[in-house]
Amino acid sequence: MNVAVVGCGNIAGRYADRIVASPLLELVGATDIVADRARELVAERGGDVYASLDELLADERVELVVNLTAPEFHAPVTRTALETGKHVHSEKPLALRHQEAQELVELAAARGVALSCAPATLFGEAQQTAWKLIRDGALGHVRIVYAEANWGRIEVWHPAPESLYAAGAFVDVGVYPLTIATAIFGSARRVRAFAETLEADRVRLDGTPFRLDVPDWIVALVELETGVVVRLTATFWVGPGKQRGLEIHGDAASLYMATWGEADSRLELSPRKEYAAVPLLREPYPGIDWARPLEDLVDAVAEGRQPRASGAHAAHVVEILDAIRTSFEGGGRPVDVRSSFEPPAPLEWAL
Repeated sequence: MNVAVVGCGNIAGRYADRIVASPLLELVGATDIVADRARELVAERGGDVYASLDELLADERVELVVNLTAPEFHAPVTRTALETGKHVHSEKPLALRHQEAQELVELAAARGVALSCAPATLFGEAQQTAWKLIRDGALGHVRIVYAEANWGRIEVWHPAPESLYAAGAFVDVGVYPLTIATAIFGSARRVRAFAETLEADRVRLDGTPFRLDVPDWIVALVELETGVVVRLTATFWVGPGKQRGLEIHGDAASLYMATWGEADSRLELSPRKEYAAVPLLREPYPGIDWARPLEDLVDAVAEGRQPRASGAHAAHVVEILDAIRTSFEGGGRPVDVRSSFEPPAPLEWAL
C-alpha cells in the first residue's frame, strides 16, 4: 500500500524508516507546514514533497495517510483524509474529545475506508506473550492492573514541548498502558481521577520559559466491564525510574512487564513471592516497530476486517481520557464511560 506522511516532526523519521523497510508499504511522499522538514524526510528515504495536505490528498497514488501532526490537528487532518477516500493511521490520540473521535469512526465506516490509531504497542512480542499467559490462565483470575507512565520533564529533550504539555501526560503517554489494558481486559465503565501540578514553570532547550496550563501528575482508577480495576499514573515530572511498566495481578500469580512500549521488554512471572524471567514467544523487535499497525491495516483491508488498532478502540480510549479529565476537575468524583469496542484478536503468531 502506498503511504504518505502528514507531519514530519519528532517521530516521523522512526515511522518513515520502518515504512521503507516493510515489504507491504511504499513511502510516496510527505508534507509539513515547515517544508524543510518534509524535504529532509524524503531526501533520506525517497518520495515526493507535497506543498500542502490538499496536494497530498489529490495524488491518486496515495492510499494510506499516516497522520503525525500535533494532537490538536489529529482530528481535522484525519477527517479531511477520510473524506477523500484515503485509509488513515493516526498518532494518538484519535481526537481530543470523544464526540469528535466517534464522528471519525462513523465517517470511516460511511466511506468504506480503514481507520487505525496509535498506540499499537500491544503488537510487540513481550505484550503478546503477556496476553497469551493471561489467556492460558497462568495468572488465574485477574483482579487488578498497576500501570506507571512516568515520563519525566520532556523539555529536557524535546525542542518544542508545549503541545505535548497542553495535551497532558495521560493523552501523550498514559494511553499506552491504558490501550493495552483495555484491549486485553475489555471496555471501561467508570473512572475516578486526581491530579496535581508539581512544577508549573518550565524552560525550553533554547532557554525560553513557559508555564503549564494542565496538571503534570495524574492518577486514575479505571473500572473495566470485566471487573478488572486499572490503577494508572501518568506524569511529566517523575522520571522513568523503578516504577514504570505494567503489573498484572491474578489469584494464582502476578506478571511484571518492565516497559509497556518496547517489544523486547523484560517479562517476569511470580506464582509465589519470587519473580522469574519468562521467555518471549519469538525473537522480539528491539524497541517499537512503528510499521506493525500499518501492516495490520493493509492486511485488514485485504481481509475485509477492522484493523486491530481500531478507530473504535481509540475513540473509546478518548472517552476514558475525557472521563479522567472530568473526574479530576470535579475533585475525584466517579464518571461513567458509556462507549464500547470490539476487542482485537491476538496476532497469528501469538495464538
